Amino acid sequence: MKTLVVEDELTSRLTLQTVLSSYGVCHSAVDGEEAVEAFRMAVDCGQLYDLICMDIKMPGMSGVEAVRQIRGIEERNGVLSSNGAKIVMVTAVETPQGVVQSFNALCDEYLVKPIDAGKLLEMLRLMGMIG
Repeated sequence: MKTLVVEDELTSRLTLQTVLSSYGVCHSAVDGEEAVEAFRMAVDCGQLYDLICMDIKMPGMSGVEAVRQIRGIEERNGVLSSNGAKIVMVTAVETPQGVVQSFNALCDEYLVKPIDAGKLLEMLRLMGMIG
């Protein structure tokens, strides 16, 4: 599994990387702009991401906007969001507005911080990402 962790907070980024690197290659980005560029480069190289863990609130481009752009890149390449990268939105604040915006941007799941490795792994099992 190839994963992109997008998180501006060091502790959460390291937690996600530590858990997910056991399942394959794990790259990281610190903001939305960097995430979109990493995704674009992966598409150009034909080495797509299977999973993206995206923080919602980051300086500069938000996670929701980054997901919209990532889904747009997939669409321009003939990939439906249902067949594209699985995207888990990660946030410290669980608000109805944040959940709605995330799913409107075509994320697949939503995880509230602090990161619970067990919940994350169960979510990935339910999505068929890990055994």
